[in-house]
Amino acid sequence: MSRIYVPSSGPGSWQAMLADPAKHWRIGYSARTLANSWETARGLPAEVAAMFDKPAALLLALPEHKVPLAGGGRDSQSDVFALIRAGEDLCAATIEGKVNEPFGPTVGEWFRDPSEGKRLRMRQICTLLGIEPDPPADLRYQLLHRTASALLESERFKADEAAMIVHSFSAARMWFADFQRFAELFGKSVRPDEAVSVDLKSGKRLRLGWATGNPEYLSR
Repeated sequence: MSRIYVPSSGPGSWQAMLADPAKHWRIGYSARTLANSWETARGLPAEVAAMFDKPAALLLALPEHKVPLAGGGRDSQSDVFALIRAGEDLCAATIEGKVNEPFGPTVGEWFRDPSEGKRLRMRQICTLLGIEPDPPADLRYQLLHRTASALLESERFKADEAAMIVHSFSAARMWFADFQRFAELFGKSVRPDEAVSVDLKSGKRLRLGWATGNPEYLSR
């Protein structure tokens, strides 16, 4: 995978990075909605900046950023990876865009009859998150590996904290219950548009948040 990136010329630049550019680039769906929101903001969208308790500024945003995990197979591909300066701190954040799309399979579904590669990956994820090696079967696997990728990139960039933020444009807050269930893994209760901070066993600080996006971008 190349480590050379080129500047975006607008929301359309994001389309080419999608796994299926024709299928996934549709009005009212997360990929296109998220691209328009972030490009228009020319920095952090206000609702994402509000996830931080200090003034936050975007230093770098990488759409469809891939982070390799143990065990081979597919990388964890975040809708946006962002380096954010919050006060004096540097945060490495993975942003998961949502409209009505679910978070994918549960841990129980993904880890059924696991290969050795999946076992290696799950061990790495659980170690990074500081949780037991057999996470509850009803958790959404996507939330686990997106958070793990934020922690890995936080280490790589020597950031002060990692963050996993769901940037949702669903008026009904579809799938928020899944995100809430994930936060409970760390003994936290979450509410929309408020972030919580978790001190992991590794000593790393993790921020979790659900940011409600501006619905005007659903029609662009």
